[in-house]
Amino acid sequence: MIVGIEGVIEKKDPTFVHLNVHGLIYEVFVSIHTSNAITQKSAKLHTTHIIREDAQLLFGFALLSEKKMFDTLIKINGVGPKVALAICSTFAPETFAKVIAGKDVSMLQRVPGIGPKSASRILVELAGFIADFAGNTEVVAMSDAAMALESLGFKKDQIQRALSGCIGDTATLVKEGLKKLQRL
Repeated sequence: MIVGIEGVIEKKDPTFVHLNVHGLIYEVFVSIHTSNAITQKSAKLHTTHIIREDAQLLFGFALLSEKKMFDTLIKINGVGPKVALAICSTFAPETFAKVIAGKDVSMLQRVPGIGPKSASRILVELAGFIADFAGNTEVVAMSDAAMALESLGFKKDQIQRALSGCIGDTATLVKEGLKKLQRL
């Protein structure tokens, strides 16, 4: 399993790079964010190596959080590497975590190849995985607090209004949310 690659850039395209590693040239598929991050003649990328019956594919990422996002996405039934890479090209990991936390189907439908059914399925399957690639504890805490309040029987729109403007860890957000919900 290849988990990282470092070499000299032979050719760079928005969706792939050819990386010369001591005379061997690898084709590594990259997101647009990673392609934009490669500004020098050499690059070091975190990779996911996918081996299939008909191909061996390398997907490279400048950020470890983007690799984690990709790895999480390809585990979802019906989401292959191309769709996962399209999502990585459309959203930074922090932005994608906000889309998941907010269950924003319309934002996810902006990704080429994702319709309403796929977007809904992705949001449902990823609800518990935000912490894996977000790197943003505030988004995770907000999502956890919203789920806790929802399990207590409050409606989503009430919860959003109650939690808007609140900051802190999950416990603090739940306490603040409960206080505001009593007034609504």
